[in-house]
Amino acid sequence: MEFAFSDEQMMIAETAGAFFAENATSDRTRKAMATDGIDRALWHGFCQELGLSGIGLPESAGGAGLGMVELAIIAQAAGAQVAALPMLGSLAQAAQAVAAGGGEAQQTQWLPQLISGEAIAGYFHDAALHADGDRLTGGSRFVTHGASADLFVVTDMRQVWLVRADAPGVSVTPQTSMDQTRPLAHVRLNNVPGERLSNPTAALAAAHRAAFITAAAEALGGAQACLDRTVAYSKERIQFGRPIGSFQAYKHRLADMMVEIEQARSAVYWAACAIDEGADDAAMAVHAAKSFATDTYFRCAGDMIQLHGGIGFTWEHDAHLFFKRARSLQTMLGSGDWHRERIAAMILGEAA
Repeated sequence: MEFAFSDEQMMIAETAGAFFAENATSDRTRKAMATDGIDRALWHGFCQELGLSGIGLPESAGGAGLGMVELAIIAQAAGAQVAALPMLGSLAQAAQAVAAGGGEAQQTQWLPQLISGEAIAGYFHDAALHADGDRLTGGSRFVTHGASADLFVVTDMRQVWLVRADAPGVSVTPQTSMDQTRPLAHVRLNNVPGERLSNPTAALAAAHRAAFITAAAEALGGAQACLDRTVAYSKERIQFGRPIGSFQAYKHRLADMMVEIEQARSAVYWAACAIDEGADDAAMAVHAAKSFATDTYFRCAGDMIQLHGGIGFTWEHDAHLFFKRARSLQTMLGSGDWHRERIAAMILGEAA
């Protein structure tokens, strides 16, 4: 497979990169961390002014009709700034599920609100979810931006339901999480009425694909930002009368980061392109991208702290924001080991 961005994709990348670089500033991200983890002005600008929130959704569902490559481009740009947005849960998981598996009435009711940012959705699965018809009892302790959600997409990995956050029997408790730019909540359902999606298989497949691609691309953007910021620092910091970037050991660490990032880039866009083209290896590519890109981000974020020396460990520096986001991405949506086990099973079958 040969891959290069089209002119349209290059324009999207440049537009999204400039938007997040200008608006997703460290100061605004830190202010969002002190509230519900969402930069509301950034979210409004992203959804309504930039108009890219529906980029991974089909036109029939009110989206832009573009694919996973374009979604990855947007997620990479957001990840490079550790943007405080509910993009993963609301757009990549919930909206994708509704668009792929919801009925016409469900899509008409919810997708315009999700795409415009007027409503925020959370997504979670509970293998032990008890469904008495469409009355649901269960919950999850790890729902991204759950405390800000107006709607929950809930699944037991067999059926999928829509649950309004204000429905009787829904309780939401904010959790103290390491990554305050993507806070978690404990959502509990007690005999809550759910609205079943008509095609759960399509809904789950779409939500999982988009979530893995979004997480992997976000990790790629974060890892590249870690390298870029560390390179810039290496030119400014003087030690023994020389920029620290001139020392061989320092340069080797930067080179190692670059090599891993380029491998992650190949994995992310291989996966996105494979999905868009319906390639036979798409499922394997998605698992490879999520595991490799998030592991790469975690290593690069750790290197960023170490290569910045003492300042890298301080609250005032942004290194810890990248490190916390990297650790969060590495563990959510399945660990690297889990994804590699899925790849082994695809290759080796029962022998795995």
